[in-house]
Amino acid sequence: MPVKNMTKKQIQIFFERLREQRPHPQTELNYSSPFELLIAVMLSAQATDISVNKATDKLYPIANTAQAILNLGVDGLKEYIKTIGLYNAKAENVIKTCQILVNQHQGQVPETRKELEALPGVGRKTANVVLNTAFGQPTMAVDTHIFRVGNRTGLAIGKNVLEVEDRLIKVIPKEFIIDAHHWLILHGRYCCIARKPKCGECIVSDVCHWPDRFEFGANKAITVKNLN
Repeated sequence: MPVKNMTKKQIQIFFERLREQRPHPQTELNYSSPFELLIAVMLSAQATDISVNKATDKLYPIANTAQAILNLGVDGLKEYIKTIGLYNAKAENVIKTCQILVNQHQGQVPETRKELEALPGVGRKTANVVLNTAFGQPTMAVDTHIFRVGNRTGLAIGKNVLEVEDRLIKVIPKEFIIDAHHWLILHGRYCCIARKPKCGECIVSDVCHWPDRFEFGANKAITVKNLN
């Protein structure tokens, strides 16, 4: 059975609940500047936030600017990030990115998508995270969690990441858009998980359109009124 799109009213309820649950959502990556966030997000590809934090907690006290990391060189940087997956390629990209930041941006992280995506190792998702989290722009970085939540619930149905991103930007009310990225990631990471979603504990199961949610504990009795 195909999943239906949520209505405007259901989307409003959906985000009101997520906001009530987590009034001040934040990334789980440790950072204290746009530059630290950029590097952490670059390192987080196909790696856990926990593994990245363990590495950057040692790296940043030593080098937390573009010039400082550049001074470490590729081999020096690898010593700090070698516990992270794909660390060889990531080290190369981080050093190249730091060189561009120093040469073209006075060591600062640019605030436009075009300039961010021009950096080695920075794709659309990474750029969106930095624009949203560091600079408060209404962007939506769609990772595996957000892609799953969007399609499963009917919040934003799309065949690919870009379709889901475009749909989310279109349907999410303005009052929620800045924090929506973090709410959706955290909901996907801890509740609407891939194999055994915790529908019985879910605070938005009554507006969710996933047909299988009742098999995972969603309460039929409270669902009817919010789906109409």
